[in-house]
Amino acid sequence: MKNKTAIFIGLFITIVFAVLMLLKLSPLETLEEKLLDYRFITRGTISPPDNIVIAAIDEKSIEKLGRWPWDRDRIAMLVDKLNNTGAGIIVFDIIYSEKEKNDLLLGNAINNAGNVLMPIVFDFERDSSKPENEVLLNSAFVSIENPEMFNKYNPIMAKSALMPVDNIIKNVMGLGHINMFPDSDGTLRWESLIIGYKGYLYPSITLQAAAFYLGIPHEKIVVKATEGIRFGKRFIPTDRWGRMLINYYGSNQTFKHISISDILEDKISQEEISGKIVLIGATAVGIYDLRVTPFSPAMPGIEKHASVIASILENRFLKASSKTINLIILFLSGSLFSILIPRFKATGASVVTGITMMLILLSGYYLFVKNGLWINISYPLINILFTFMGVTAYNYAVEEKHARKIRAMFSSYVTEKVVNELIKNPDMAKLGGERREVTVLFSDVRGFTSLSEKHSPEEVVAILNEYLGEMTDIIFRWEGTLDKFIGDAILAFWGAPMPQPNHAELAVKCALNMIKRLEELQQKWKAEGKPVLDCGIGINTGEVLVGNIGAEGKKMDYTVIGDHVNLGSRIEGLTRKYNVHILITEFTLEKIKDLVAEGRLYRAAIEGLEKVAVKGKERPVEIYEIRSLQQGEESKITECREEVVVMKEK
Repeated sequence: MKNKTAIFIGLFITIVFAVLMLLKLSPLETLEEKLLDYRFITRGTISPPDNIVIAAIDEKSIEKLGRWPWDRDRIAMLVDKLNNTGAGIIVFDIIYSEKEKNDLLLGNAINNAGNVLMPIVFDFERDSSKPENEVLLNSAFVSIENPEMFNKYNPIMAKSALMPVDNIIKNVMGLGHINMFPDSDGTLRWESLIIGYKGYLYPSITLQAAAFYLGIPHEKIVVKATEGIRFGKRFIPTDRWGRMLINYYGSNQTFKHISISDILEDKISQEEISGKIVLIGATAVGIYDLRVTPFSPAMPGIEKHASVIASILENRFLKASSKTINLIILFLSGSLFSILIPRFKATGASVVTGITMMLILLSGYYLFVKNGLWINISYPLINILFTFMGVTAYNYAVEEKHARKIRAMFSSYVTEKVVNELIKNPDMAKLGGERREVTVLFSDVRGFTSLSEKHSPEEVVAILNEYLGEMTDIIFRWEGTLDKFIGDAILAFWGAPMPQPNHAELAVKCALNMIKRLEELQQKWKAEGKPVLDCGIGINTGEVLVGNIGAEGKKMDYTVIGDHVNLGSRIEGLTRKYNVHILITEFTLEKIKDLVAEGRLYRAAIEGLEKVAVKGKERPVEIYEIRSLQQGEESKITECREEVVVMKEK
């Protein structure tokens, strides 16, 4: 039954996490994105293709050519140099949207090269009233499959576009957007291959660069709505909004960087440029667009372009698993774990939980590295953890329920504090004990033998049970430890197992309370026509041996032994001789004197009787009667007189 309930708890928690997965709980979604980043970091750098190089506007170039931005005649010279060295295609990550005097010169250089791609930047807030540029329209996708799917999952839609000036744009081979959309944590993980603008869909500059380099005709690039892009013989998987998961090849400068100053000064060989995709962008600190990526908190955007182009050229794509697949993984892992975990105890369950979570992590990593598949592992991981916690909490509750049963039985013999002490300190259940100062209380029914002879056993047992029950309640109320019943006698003590600095005070107040309650019971018994019990109480304070005493593994009692225990028993026996209810020794009085002086022992008279020589004691022991006073009377102490005759205890 216990295991079935635990399995049900695990399955219920799994269902809860499945719902959270459907709702895309933000903290877990962020955790999954971070786990994806760690998969990149653990995988490490991928060797990049040698047909992509970055013509870098770096610190060296700025030092030699002057501060950025440079005049466009210098950019025209750069295009000419790249063209002369046989660059396959030239891709700018710089947008020249404002007119300058050398625009025509740059436009002619671009026209002569015939292989230049320029960027555009879409705006998603401000509308544009400008007529559409022919070059821009020629860059739009022309083939779209299942366009009706975009009615349900619209691609990102722009309101206006920032484009190069006319003298430049009319000479380019094509245009592509360079918009980037980081996730909520600021990390750039997706490349928007498609952006909608005024009824057309436009590609990213990275997609355009790969298409032109591979010689794929424009009409052979087919957008399959909400699924991906058919790219010649390749298929680029995307999410429903036309975004591709970026397969970063590494951190900064994973791809080869060539300083633009070296290109302009003819310090590079033709082999470094010929037939390659040349990306022109800024890498110098302070002038490039910083991007947070899984590999770097500050990567130049041009490096991101290089990774995207390389992954398309090498057909090295990442794909996020579908929601259905993620749910199946969650249910399978959660169900199997829920069936397995109840079979183990706490330590074993912890080990199994750790192994299961490690297997999920390793599976996610393996599928990512070997198959380029991003499966969601955050929900299964946290689900396993919560299932473990839930089942463990349930098992603890069951064990606690069992402990409560034991506690209830044990508390019939000792106080709750003793039970708790034994639970906290198992060593207390061993043979032996320790020396400690305690206060012992002995109580005995007077005339019990005569009472037993005059009444039936049923009557005697009933009234004795009532008496012992009431006295026990009072002992517990005053935080005492009920040692044992010895027939009609009671042995209780204070100061163990838990330290009680005021043990004497508690014992004395308990005794006064016991006598007060006995008087109430006596009136009740008289009214009911029942036999009336009376008792005497002896209290002593001193050092005793306290602990579990008996035969280990058979029968043990938590009790006190020693001379001061024996003295307490003998003092109780003297209550009959002096016809009093409560007697205490000088050792107990010494502990409570200050209470009387301070008024903290409320309405109690302590009267010295005699010095008594008891068995086992060389020096006579002073004994005192203690009794409650009537309202209005003040507490007081009357010392034993020195001239009082010392008598022998019999």
